[in-house]
Parts: sequence; C-alpha cells; structure tokens
Amino acid sequence: MDLERLLADRLAPAFAAVAGGPVDPAVRRSQHADFQSDAALGLARRLGRPPREIAAEVREHAALADLCAAVEVSGPGFLNLTVAGHALGGLVSAMAADPRLGVPPVAEPETVVVDYSGPNVAKEMHVGHLRSTVIGDAAARTLEWLGHRVLRANHLGDWGTPFGMLIEHLLDLGEAGAAQELSMGDLDGFYKAARAKFDDDEAFRGRSRQRVVALQGGDPATLRLWRLLVTQSEGYFLTVYDLLDVTLSGDDFRGESSYHDQLAPTVEELDRLGLLRRSDGADCVFPPGSVGRDGEPLPLIVRKSDGGYGYPATDLAALRHRTGALGATRLLYVVGLPQRRHFEMVFAVAVQAGWLTAPARAEHVGFGSILGPDGRMLRSRAGGSVKLAGLLTEAVERATALARERNPELGESEAAEVGCAVGVGAIKYADLSGDRHKDYVLDWERMLSLDGNTAPYLQYAYSRVRSIFRRAGAAARPDAEVSLAEPAERALAVELVGFASVVEEVAGGLEFHRLTAYLHRLAVAFSAFYERCPVLRAEEPVRESRLVLCDLTGRVLRQGLDLLGIRTPERL
Repeated sequence: MDLERLLADRLAPAFAAVAGGPVDPAVRRSQHADFQSDAALGLARRLGRPPREIAAEVREHAALADLCAAVEVSGPGFLNLTVAGHALGGLVSAMAADPRLGVPPVAEPETVVVDYSGPNVAKEMHVGHLRSTVIGDAAARTLEWLGHRVLRANHLGDWGTPFGMLIEHLLDLGEAGAAQELSMGDLDGFYKAARAKFDDDEAFRGRSRQRVVALQGGDPATLRLWRLLVTQSEGYFLTVYDLLDVTLSGDDFRGESSYHDQLAPTVEELDRLGLLRRSDGADCVFPPGSVGRDGEPLPLIVRKSDGGYGYPATDLAALRHRTGALGATRLLYVVGLPQRRHFEMVFAVAVQAGWLTAPARAEHVGFGSILGPDGRMLRSRAGGSVKLAGLLTEAVERATALARERNPELGESEAAEVGCAVGVGAIKYADLSGDRHKDYVLDWERMLSLDGNTAPYLQYAYSRVRSIFRRAGAAARPDAEVSLAEPAERALAVELVGFASVVEEVAGGLEFHRLTAYLHRLAVAFSAFYERCPVLRAEEPVRESRLVLCDLTGRVLRQGLDLLGIRTPERL
C-alpha cells in the first residue's frame, strides 16, 4: 500500500537493466506529477550518456502500465509519474480495510531502550525537561506501535553529593514537616533552602558531608531518609507526566542509584581490558578520535581522583546493563545537544569495551532549546526557570477559554476535556513540528491557532471528519468502491497512501517534524476536498466513496497524532 515504494520497486529493475547494476530510483513526491524520479541525472556522468536519453530508456523497460496513467520524461531527465485513478482507488480501498492503515508490524522486532525525561530528585521539573519528555515519548509510542519491545528508562538524578545536604535539611525540618512541604510540590524551595544552609553554615556543611559518606556506605537510617526524598519527588513527577499525557509510569524510574553497585565492576572490567589510564590522579579512558580544543587527547573520567564516580561511570554501567542484561539492540538517549560530545565518548568507550557491538547501537537523539519571544532562553518573569507544571496549566487554561469562546454549546466538562487536549497538544506539536536539532520560540498565539501547521488545525480537521459521520448517522462501508473523479479526491488519496512510508522514515531517523509535515499536508488536502466535494449531498456510489475517504482521513489523523502523544477530541 506504500505507493512511493511500489513505484520504486517497479522502476528499480528498469534502471538496473539500463545501468548494468542496482540503482536507487529516487522516487519522491512532485509538483509536476504525483511522483518523480531523478535517478537518471545521477547516472548520466557514470554512463556517459544524456540523462533524458537514460530516462526515456528506463521508461521503455519499466512495467508501469497497470499502475500509471502517464510516465513522461521532463526537464533535464526527470521521470514524471502520474498514478492511474483505478490503481490509486484500489490502494485506498486496501488501506481502508486494514486496521493498521497499511503500516505492517516490523518483521524483526528489536528491544529498544528509550532514555528520556530524567529530572532530578528534590528539584521541580522545568521547561528544560519538556523536549526530552515529549520527543522521547513520541519515539517510544512510534516504535512500540511498529511492534518493537520498548523499555522506557527515566534516568533520575537521585544519587550523589547533594543528597547529604538534602537529608540534613529534611532532619532539621522533621520528617513530617519535610514530607508535607515536598508533597505540596515545592521541591525548588526545599532544595534552595538546603543549598543556602550548606553555603552559609559550616556545621551544616560538615554534617552534610558526613551524611554523604553514610549514604554511599549503605547506612540503613540514611537510606530510609533518602528514600523518603525520592518517593515524594517521584509522586510529584508522576503528576506532571499525567498532566503532560505521556506514557511514563512509576515502573519506568531508573535512578542513578540503581547502577551504584555496578560502578566498581564496570570500571574493573575496563581495567582488565587494558583501557584505563591514570591521568592527574583519576582513572580515565581515552576514546579514539576524542581531542580537546588544544588538540590533545580528551579523557573520559570514570573514577575521580578522590575515588568517587561521576556521570560517565554511571552512563557506562547503564549502557553495559542495557545491552547485556536487557538484551537491547537499539539504545536511544533523548538528551539536549550540549551533551553530544559526552555521549560520543561514552559510546566510543562502550565499543572499545565490547559492550556495544553489532547489531546493538546507541544513538544520541539530541535537540535544541526553547526560547522566549526575545530569542533568548525561556525564563519566568522573575528570571528563573519556567516550571513545567505551570506552563502546562497555562496552556490548558488558554485552550479552554478558546474552546468556550468558539463553541458555547460545549458543557463544562467537555470544554475542560477539549481544553486539556488542545492545550497540551499545542505544546507537544510546537515542540515536534520543527527540526529537533534547532531551537524554537514558544509563541502562544501561533501554537493555539486554528490556521497553519499547528495541533489545533489538525484536531479541527479530525473533528470535521467526525461531524460528517454524526450528520450521516452511519459509518463508512468498508467494502465501498473508491472512485477518484475529482482532482481534490485524487490529491487527498495520494496523501493518504503515503502514511506508511512516512512512519517508517520517522521510526528510523526520529525526526518527528516529517510526520507533522505529512499530517499537515493531509489536513490541507482534506480541507480542499471538504470545500470542493460534497459528501452527504452526493449521489450514490460517489457518496459512499467519499465517506471512505473521510473515514480514512480521520483514522490516519488520529493514529498519526497518537504517535506524537496528542489527543483528538470528537468536537472542537
């Protein structure tokens, strides 16, 4: 049902016959026809022949009579492909009859670990956690829908020297008082108060350092207090995840502490493999190709000069566990671009150690920052980090107000439900609709607009589909023959049958702006179809054919948005 791939499969033998070997037909959408192949241009120099001549010969060899109404050589050597209406209608009918919309489960499922979100215990989640959480969740949803075994790993910052001061501050407040303060969600206030005492009170600082030693030594009383901090923080994180409507659960928490007992064995194995080198009192590994600005080899410090372990050791232990004990073959680290060098070095060391060997591979799914209207890092009015819960609440409130304004007939509960779906969906879509490697500006007006490449525009298109069936009082007939006489019908059908190839591409590169761009094109094509092709007033069998197109559009929009973690209200 993937039309682009079907055309490429038909063209490939023809190109191979002309070129004397395999050639990628390079089929893609075109403004001059339904699809276009420009492979002849690339072959021209290799074969020493004019590209138009090559394209014409490929056209003669290609078995396209049953699939294309026209195959034309144009420009310097393009092959323009216009799909026959009956063939396109058949593909749409087959897609409509398929519960998976033409997207089959993967033939060879993998175990995939998606490491995302990763907030710090006793600190509130801020806008900086949004991108990792949203992108990671879209990756997990997409790969899971395709049939992979997806393990979500929420790598919490729940270990290390700060916990000495946090536990001592907890004792100063009393367990009951601290639990009440933390349960109210004021994690930042708790942390800042502990930090202030640590900076100003020498006695408190000494107690905090002793408490770290007790924590790392496994003192039962200290571990119990530490667990109280972690439990309260995890409860807060789950409320934010519920508001953000992501699939992370309590079972997915994988704190740094969970790898604590594996740190020493990990470093010892590096030593046995002959990879450790002493540098300035620290145990390091020098990954091949890693150099600093001065051109000198850059070390990955796995054990500090004081005997403590840092982030590299924890990340190596986690990776070793994921490929070893969990049997994962694809590791995704959804972390900001500033950490690119760190992960390059960690992955290189894992390869040296034999923990990351084919078919296993690790990928840093990097992303840019969220900016304010001034083009700088998004900050609160007070100049601090914007709290994620507050940002989501504001989005829902804005969207709910707009829903009431646009549709006064909505009841209170339905308006709240629509406001939540639209507000949270707008934030997610704004994040996912741009190239993730780039920064983007948080713009409320644009995000919540019903025009343009936004979540509300797609949600509105879906609600339009559903309104057709509410008025029709019946569902589309799955066995109805699809006829495509009007240009707007053809344009919509061509977009629909492209869904499978887009999902496959996104699953590989995790560039979700390609999926959002597809869904926006589909919604635009449906809008043109809706305006130009009456559905319920059409005579049979055109009416049933158009109902199939409407139903399939709604299903693809709903499934595509679900892969992004965005809900589709029936009414908007």
